[in-house]
Amino acid sequence: MAARDKAAFAGEGLKKLRNNPALQRLIQDAEVRQSIREAYGLSRGAYGRMTNGKPAMQALLEDRKLQKELRSAAMLIGTSVVALREGPVKRKKRRLGRKLLILVAGAALALALSEGLRKTVLDALFGAEEEFDYVSSTVTTPLPDPVSTS
Repeated sequence: MAARDKAAFAGEGLKKLRNNPALQRLIQDAEVRQSIREAYGLSRGAYGRMTNGKPAMQALLEDRKLQKELRSAAMLIGTSVVALREGPVKRKKRRLGRKLLILVAGAALALALSEGLRKTVLDALFGAEEEFDYVSSTVTTPLPDPVSTS
């Protein structure tokens, strides 16, 4: 096999790995990686308990802690397998929220900087401002001058 053929073969293998949904999920999802680590740790502990001198079958039947570790490891492996079969997690697009935020910020900035726009918006919301002249309805009488004494 020539070097060129080996490189082409390796390139094809790399493309297959890159497009593998389970591998993509494993790379993206920290929870899946953590559950696999925990399952591995529990399995190692269970193996250690099973090979501590007793016959394996006796340890499996009598050791409650060993049974619990094996059950937990099996559950973690099961959830990891289900997650890996689902493939990579699709991210939700949040473009509408970002556009709305930019729109609100732009409107607030425009209202703060433009007095004419601010007056137009206030008139539209609360009605046109009525201008009026204040006329007092009370009659004032002049006070006597304290300096003059007659």
